[in-house]
Amino acid sequence: MAEVSDRPAEGRFDGREHRFPVRVYFEDTDLSGAVYHANYLRYMERARSDMLRLGGIDQRATFEAGEGSYAIASVTIRYAAPARLDDALLVVSRIVQVRAAGVAIHQRVMRDGLVLAEADVVAALVAPNGRPRRQPRAWIDIYERLVWQGEA
Repeated sequence: MAEVSDRPAEGRFDGREHRFPVRVYFEDTDLSGAVYHANYLRYMERARSDMLRLGGIDQRATFEAGEGSYAIASVTIRYAAPARLDDALLVVSRIVQVRAAGVAIHQRVMRDGLVLAEADVVAALVAPNGRPRRQPRAWIDIYERLVWQGEA
């Protein structure tokens, strides 16, 4: 049996906000030494997946049962400053709106409190045929408990 310290790093909830640490590796950077723009989306995807798992949403079981999976319906991203090799980053995620078939999430990638990139993401649950479908009631209940209320 693996030791707890052998498990992948996980984020955590701080109130309704999910916090996920990320380290910048050489493979994340471009020729200029800055994190390649698409990798911010990867960091955010990992943070969202971790947030859902920690919140009690089992995406894998739903997919394996043939009930569907999440697809990104839209992403709006803004880059403010570059991250560089070996930076310790934090991806902060907040549920901002729950819909019948999806959820809107605001995410920020930060270094020492400085926002490097932020995005508004809408993830929609889709059936195996690709059509949107209602989320399970239990998932909606989880999201509604996590909706950001503007806490300080």
